[in-house]
Amino acid sequence: MSILEYNGAAIIAMAGKDCVGIASDNRLGIQFQTLAMDFKKVFKMNDKLMVGLAGLASDVQTLDQLLRFRMNLYELREEREMTPLVFTNLLSNMLYEKRFGPYFCEPVVAGLDEKGQPHIATMDLIGATLSSKDFVVAGTCEGNLYGMCETLWKPDMDKEVLFETLAQALLASVDRDALSGWGGVVHIITKEGVISRELKGRQD
Repeated sequence: MSILEYNGAAIIAMAGKDCVGIASDNRLGIQFQTLAMDFKKVFKMNDKLMVGLAGLASDVQTLDQLLRFRMNLYELREEREMTPLVFTNLLSNMLYEKRFGPYFCEPVVAGLDEKGQPHIATMDLIGATLSSKDFVVAGTCEGNLYGMCETLWKPDMDKEVLFETLAQALLASVDRDALSGWGGVVHIITKEGVISRELKGRQD
């Protein structure tokens, strides 16, 4: 068993028309034993940027605090908010710095850039980055998520269609994975702000 599969996770980021969505499941477990059904895996960095962290739960929380600290430092120095591209590079460098004793996390970055265009990226635990124009996934049911996203994704979806697509892809994928599930949460980032909705999934 990989240490990345110890607690279980499922995270998707998907691009729409002038909006971007990120979704995650709620389960925290120790392999097949469920500990909590309200574990937060997607964190808001600013009004137009969110990051999802799949992997070892302790490293998820450590990385969230560290990223918040580095972002606040950047904003104090630069007197401006961090763009998704800069944030992706910062996170990639942070992970690569620790490559000999890495954080066991696979991050997913979703946000809107200065022009209001979607930016989505994911990386492995030592910071090798993959950017995409359609969707990126991470977690213990990556294969299921890829299959569902490739089936359901369409270009130029508005925020309501994007929400529905993310919700259906997430729920259908976690139903076929014993390490993730127990409902989920979907965040849609638009120019006006962030819309968050909770999903009720199978409780088994």
